[in-house]
Amino acid sequence: MTYRLLCSAAALPLLLAVPAMAEEAEPAPLTDTIVVTGQRESTALEAGTDPVSGHASAADAAALAARLPGAALINNGAISGQVQYRGLFSDRLAIRVAGQSFQTGGPNAMDPPLHYAPAILLSSISVSRGAAPVSEGPGMGAMVDARLKSVDFTSSAAMTPVVSLASSYRSADDGVAVGGVAGLASERVRFNAIAAWEQGDDYRIPGGRARDTGYERLTYGLSAGFTTGDNRLSLDWRRQETGQSGNPPYAMDIDFFHTDFVHAGFEGKLGTLPFDLTLGFSDVSHGMDNFTQRPAPASLSQYRYSYAEAQTLTAGARLGIGPVRIGVDAMTVDRMVNITNPNSAGFVIGSLDQVRQERIGAFAEARLARGGWQADLGVRVDGHTARMNNPQTGNAVPMMIANLAKATALINGQRKDTTWDAVIRLWREEGAVRPRLTLSRKSRVPNAVERFSWLPTEASGGLADGNIYIGRQTLKPEVAWAAEGGVDLVSGPLTFRPSAFYRRIENYVQGTPVPSTMTAQIAIATMNGDATPLIASNVAAQLYGADADLTWQVLDRLKLEGTVSYVRGKRRDIADNLYRIAPLNGRLALTWQADRWSVTGEAVGAARQSKVSATNGEAASPGWVAANLWFDLALGESISLSGGIENLFDRRYSDHLAGRNRVTGSDLAVGEKLPAPARSLFVRLGFTL
Repeated sequence: MTYRLLCSAAALPLLLAVPAMAEEAEPAPLTDTIVVTGQRESTALEAGTDPVSGHASAADAAALAARLPGAALINNGAISGQVQYRGLFSDRLAIRVAGQSFQTGGPNAMDPPLHYAPAILLSSISVSRGAAPVSEGPGMGAMVDARLKSVDFTSSAAMTPVVSLASSYRSADDGVAVGGVAGLASERVRFNAIAAWEQGDDYRIPGGRARDTGYERLTYGLSAGFTTGDNRLSLDWRRQETGQSGNPPYAMDIDFFHTDFVHAGFEGKLGTLPFDLTLGFSDVSHGMDNFTQRPAPASLSQYRYSYAEAQTLTAGARLGIGPVRIGVDAMTVDRMVNITNPNSAGFVIGSLDQVRQERIGAFAEARLARGGWQADLGVRVDGHTARMNNPQTGNAVPMMIANLAKATALINGQRKDTTWDAVIRLWREEGAVRPRLTLSRKSRVPNAVERFSWLPTEASGGLADGNIYIGRQTLKPEVAWAAEGGVDLVSGPLTFRPSAFYRRIENYVQGTPVPSTMTAQIAIATMNGDATPLIASNVAAQLYGADADLTWQVLDRLKLEGTVSYVRGKRRDIADNLYRIAPLNGRLALTWQADRWSVTGEAVGAARQSKVSATNGEAASPGWVAANLWFDLALGESISLSGGIENLFDRRYSDHLAGRNRVTGSDLAVGEKLPAPARSLFVRLGFTL
């Protein structure tokens, strides 16, 4: 711990921020944004906040995004969290990091997209309110856009040095983060390097520690750009090396993730018409095991090491013709997962054996304005194909599994789907009353785990619930019809933005009991400790609810802010609830702002969640309330100190969406939900030049 404190103290004064730092483009309407670095005015339909130190001390960027109205955190580990938005999560949301879409490498989503957006490197996180525009690609719900720090062009012909570094310390897990960006920029050329290192121990809970929750992550990369006239070229490369990191809700822990990202873009003119071109590639290598970081199995035959890979290639082109934008885009994903026993060379199972998914789509989108109203109208069509090699097994694999692999090969085949989406977004940006409405038809094809997981395992794309799941190749695409409406009331010091939504989903993919005729799958699952496995199935579902945020400048120096979110998820085919849906939750913060300092008291909480899924064996969760305290202090023109105390009263509580502990020998019982950290100090020091 002393070493970490010294490293943190040495790096804290290095936080610099100069005008050449990349500015966010004017955000699209109907967007909520948390700006992590710098200030920005909010548009009529955008929530722009400047949390300064982030006002969320965890390394996981998902924890910061979860502060927005409608959002919630699915806590599956220190750097494996996911964002749920209005009841949807995982690939039901369109998620981008640094402008790039990609598929994660882990079959259990130990590396969800925001795993690749370290909080110390974040510039902003935006979430579209309602359905994402069709130009953002497929996805049933919102778009989550995580932007990393970078260096932008300047207004000078001379090359100007730009540096922005940050460092933080968190007492709950003795977590240290150091990172930032440094480069050179002029009006025509820019270049920067980006890097971050993060490490934390098992975190403290009231009465002990949560074992197997430590983490380590290294990120580094380069970015360059060139502009001439109306044309801009950009090229970015980034590598992330996640070291051994605990995941107590899963059957295994992260041994490593080695991931490379390459992204190239062109913005300019094709003749006189605006034209954009993008190319992207990501390459994920992933190892995980059940014996290095947690107590090893009693029998050598139960040792497991899984290796996974995923490569994503994306391309897109867009052309503007007056108010209309047309485009084409494509994505190809190749992935594999091998399960091994390091004590037996012949124990090898290709649980996802060379799965290839391909998509090509086209869209048209128009921006219209009339009589104070603005509108986005868009449609898109996508063709999808997916296939898997016939499963392979080693000679030491039990005969029952080898026979199931052979039976799977007999029904294995290429799957083809065609989907279409349409979105209408209407809004006003001026006046004291600013209504908005979004109508959409959005779709999603099943992912590789849902469709091709022939072997009964706990791989579930991030549910991390201890259930054993099986995929189904004949799944149909999900189709969601949705309406979202609201109004922004803006009157002097008061802004209140309530929204209500309804989403009716056909062919919703959820685990249901495996039919009794699938005797081999049930026998294998029983052998692995679950006599009631689940199979991915198409069901009928609906999601509805409301959320809102409030900002009220009560006095010149006193400001009240709050958010509230409610979502209800139900099956429409049977009398049951959808699985793992956040309960009613919210936060309320009161800030006193002096000339050179401010202090914020914050209450956060969630109601009891009793509307749970009987099909998936989901348990109810009690409600909870906790308090946090934040401060910001200007020590001079260039130096600032910020930080706070989380869980001020040292409450022991767990959120409904938190994963359940699978690790023995912890101060958590096996099966207990991961609780929030104990009372924790967070601090960050900044220097601006």
